[in-house]
Amino acid sequence: MLDNHSTTVLLGLKGIEVDSVRETKYCLEIHISTPVKEHSCPCCKASTKRVHDYRNQRIKDLRIRGKPVILILRKRRYICKACGKKFYDKPAFLPKYHRMTQRVYESIIDSMRSSYSMKSTAANFNVSTNTVSRVFDIVEYSLHKLPQVVSFDEFKGNAGGQKFQAILTNPERKEVLDILQTREQTYLIDYIKGFSNRHNVKFAIMDMWRPYYEVAKAFFPNATIIIDKYHYVRQLYWALDRVRKRVQQNLTKDRRIYFKRSKKLLFAKYDKLSDENKQALAVMLNTNEDLRSAWELKELFSVFRKCVNSADGRKVLSNWIMSAQDSRLSEFKECTTAYSNWLPEICNSLDYPYTNGFTEGINNKIKVLKRNAYGFRNFKRFRNRILHCCA
Repeated sequence: MLDNHSTTVLLGLKGIEVDSVRETKYCLEIHISTPVKEHSCPCCKASTKRVHDYRNQRIKDLRIRGKPVILILRKRRYICKACGKKFYDKPAFLPKYHRMTQRVYESIIDSMRSSYSMKSTAANFNVSTNTVSRVFDIVEYSLHKLPQVVSFDEFKGNAGGQKFQAILTNPERKEVLDILQTREQTYLIDYIKGFSNRHNVKFAIMDMWRPYYEVAKAFFPNATIIIDKYHYVRQLYWALDRVRKRVQQNLTKDRRIYFKRSKKLLFAKYDKLSDENKQALAVMLNTNEDLRSAWELKELFSVFRKCVNSADGRKVLSNWIMSAQDSRLSEFKECTTAYSNWLPEICNSLDYPYTNGFTEGINNKIKVLKRNAYGFRNFKRFRNRILHCCA
């Protein structure tokens, strides 16, 4: 037996003795054994320490110096003197029927918190992709009650036969609550009805997707519905950009390229521009009256964004909608319709600090996770992976 206490300590497994270490081109083989000790017979409970025979068992462990480690355990089989029952000893570091140490399982589950694919995780731990899947499938997340602030959104997951999946978050505490298989209204209704504390929800943040609103209105009677700032502001910028695209179609090729490359000047806040950029913007606006009108509507909208409460904001936004309609720019029709339909909920965003910013950040993280894995077909595994990464 190799008397090497340092090697045993470095290996970090209690109750084992290192007999020898052999390094090959591909791995490190560490021969280990456990001391003979008194055991209780699983049948008659009698004590015995009589060894019947031995066999070697190969066990995968964590890498050392970048090389896979194989523990070769000299496993004893004991025999009971009283009833003749034969049984193996059970090392604490090795779960029953397993061929990997407990810390390998724990490390695999912990590594799945990153956005790496299962294939790369399997290669790192010298196991198969199916093994990583089986290990991770023991992870389970569930939501038992809803917080006071709930945010709804969706992302393109293409998992479980559905194109879009819905995500619920708590933007107040920066928590991902759950991932739903679809954003369809019937599914959302069945899901929300399962929470007994849904009447305690005080705020529901969402984009302008009507099913979210109807579900929140019906099942969160005490909640204030807030439209996320990003989703209503981008309607304005989309309208301005549509005007820009229409105007530049009648320009020469060089001018079209210039307008396309300088579109950020139209979107930027005027007081943040340098004198040189202000002159360049003036040249663009003098090209067409419709473009100037659209840009002025964009600047006028900043008055609404500076309002400190929903009462003032409702007046300012109502006046802005009338101004946009009077401009007779067809590109702003969709924008003004959306603002008219969602006027109270948009103005609520002025009274409260909640947005979908955290949720959109999680959606971006999900895109990275999905891209690294080349997509997910199994929705349950996809859901647990997202929740595990964001826990």
